Amino acid sequence: MSKPKTRIQQRNRAAIMSAGLEIFSQYGLRGSTLDRIAETAGLSKPNLLYYFPSKDAIYTALLEKLLETWLDPLVKMDAEGDPIREILGYVRRKLTMSRDFPRESRLFANEILQGAPHIEEHLSVDLRALVAEKAVVIKKWEAAGKIAPVDPYHLIFSIWSTTQHYADFDVQVRAVLGGDDPFDDAMNYLDTLFRRMLTPPKP
Repeated sequence: MSKPKTRIQQRNRAAIMSAGLEIFSQYGLRGSTLDRIAETAGLSKPNLLYYFPSKDAIYTALLEKLLETWLDPLVKMDAEGDPIREILGYVRRKLTMSRDFPRESRLFANEILQGAPHIEEHLSVDLRALVAEKAVVIKKWEAAGKIAPVDPYHLIFSIWSTTQHYADFDVQVRAVLGGDDPFDDAMNYLDTLFRRMLTPPKP
């Protein structure tokens, strides 16, 4: 068993992870260097290498931690809850993540754009299984007449695209809006969009 980490070790490791997130989300894996991460973390490069043997090790550790956070909003969609409320709750959680964790969102997007070399297995196994599970739930809601007919996979994809856009294209969004914060209006718009789409037609 490994020895428990001291407070200094915990603090330094957290500083490296935070610095890695900052640098990787700006420059991607290829454009990032250990020297830049060490400088941002306030550590020497040899000190950084005591905790992580390479920049790939930092990057992989960040992605593995991020995946747990990324899956959680979908995990929380309750099959026993009110269908429209549950789906809109998922939309709200995803938009909140884009607001609160923009660097993480950009890091994830950069990895996907590179072909997901570090997390392809997680996507094709863990994420695929979770989405398939929730797709079954959505189809049951549809079959029970609780929501309008909808392709569950493309519904989930559209939620990803309409919420993560506000993190991944933050500069563009704020430039178009003249610097105004987009999130309150975005949630109102997305609530209306998905509620109208999901509400069953009246007999």
